[in-house]
Amino acid sequence: MDNMNTDRIHKEIALKAAPARVWQALTDSNEFGQWFGVRLEGSFQVGEEILGQITHPGYEHLKFKARVERMDPMEAFAFRWQPHAIDPEVDYSNDPSTLVLFRLKETEDGTLLAVTESGFDALPKDLRAEAFLRNEGGWAAQVLNIQKHLNE
Repeated sequence: MDNMNTDRIHKEIALKAAPARVWQALTDSNEFGQWFGVRLEGSFQVGEEILGQITHPGYEHLKFKARVERMDPMEAFAFRWQPHAIDPEVDYSNDPSTLVLFRLKETEDGTLLAVTESGFDALPKDLRAEAFLRNEGGWAAQVLNIQKHLNE
């Protein structure tokens, strides 16, 4: 991973949906779960933790846990999570987290959605590279998932 930014992942996708529609897909916990692959309990609230069960095939044994940091309607939605929490037997709550930030920008054809996950350099060194690579591929897939969801 030399010669590249190891602290942040950034993806952008042009969506043919109005910002209000994209905002709903991001911040309505049921709808978020449909495209993200998680069954969430409760709703997204700033300062609150949200829990759920991963439903993506092959990852059903994992839990989703995030703390909502920001909800600026039609502009930005952010949460913190442990991106390397892949062993259901391990308590990751004291490990550093990364920040996932979704930014929306209205365009002529709809919305430009930017997703940035940052903070990988603060993760334990033995987990950092694997978490970064796994989430790099994960976000590449997730931006396509939300696009497909909005086109259905």
